[in-house]
Amino acid sequence: MTTSRHIAIVGAGMAAITCARTLAQAGHQVTVFEKSRAAGGRMSTRESAFGTFDHGAQYFTVRDERFTRALQTTPGMCRPWSANSVRLLDSHGRVAAAALPGRDAHWVPTPGMNALVRAWAHPLAEAGRLLVNTRVAAIEQDAININLWQLRTEGEGGSTHVHSGFDAVLLAIPHPQAQELLATTPKGAPLAKKLNKVTVAPCWTMMLAYPQAVQPGLTTLGPHWNAARSTHHRIAWLARESSKPGRGKVERWTVQASAAWSQEHLHDSPERVQAKMMKAFSEISGIYAEPALVQMHRWLYAKTETPLGDAYLWDAKARIGLCGDWCIGHRVEDAFVSGLEMALKVA
Repeated sequence: MTTSRHIAIVGAGMAAITCARTLAQAGHQVTVFEKSRAAGGRMSTRESAFGTFDHGAQYFTVRDERFTRALQTTPGMCRPWSANSVRLLDSHGRVAAAALPGRDAHWVPTPGMNALVRAWAHPLAEAGRLLVNTRVAAIEQDAININLWQLRTEGEGGSTHVHSGFDAVLLAIPHPQAQELLATTPKGAPLAKKLNKVTVAPCWTMMLAYPQAVQPGLTTLGPHWNAARSTHHRIAWLARESSKPGRGKVERWTVQASAAWSQEHLHDSPERVQAKMMKAFSEISGIYAEPALVQMHRWLYAKTETPLGDAYLWDAKARIGLCGDWCIGHRVEDAFVSGLEMALKVA
């Protein structure tokens, strides 16, 4: 019989929530800490007056049978997207080829990419076990029981709080953020050292809306394709958001810069990055109309380039663990597998 333990999980993306719900189902008490205002992580959806943008992960694929079974707990939420016909563009924006037949199906939650993680996190939120707008600043030895952990957190308005009584602490956040937290406790050093080999690239993302395309006789602007991978030195991916199931009719595009270009312009102002990406987008798509909305977002840790090589890290003596897509890859499913394997190890 499983002895119920109280486990803290830092982060509320796919890996974190997968881990949390698995541990909760095994009978453990779980508290999730998230610095943003809601669960989702890089499976994020941006709201606007013209509709939503999936400005993080664009879709996911399914290869692991455990992921298939987990998705069946939210029937009808995830639907196939015709991005299976994604185009491959040369550096001049010309179509070089279509996707090869037999590729994995592309799936998207509805009405936005964040819907899946939020649905899985809902029972935790209802039970008061999902603490949002709460940044964990330090991992410390519990002030009352030296065999337990406590977390020092910062909330809105600069408020601070100490949450105590945790049997274990699991970090499901980007590896540089995990290293920072591990540095706040002497017991974190061995795990932090193992993260030195991991590299993750940044990504500038641009969101565009063209409501003028929704009028009689005009349904879309620009190309007939809905998504493309590009070899243009600035742009790696672009997708027509309105082509995704359940997303609304207003023409909207999400444009993601290449890893190398994002790194080169990591500290540029959003306005400068926007101007350069707009020029590239017009060259690639043939859309020169003025958008009614332009928004920028910079992901510091977007795509894993060198993964850890293990599904998770667990220090049984210190009772600290780490998980995330960066452990084994960069896909949404990698995050799921890492979070699940972490939970099964701890449970």
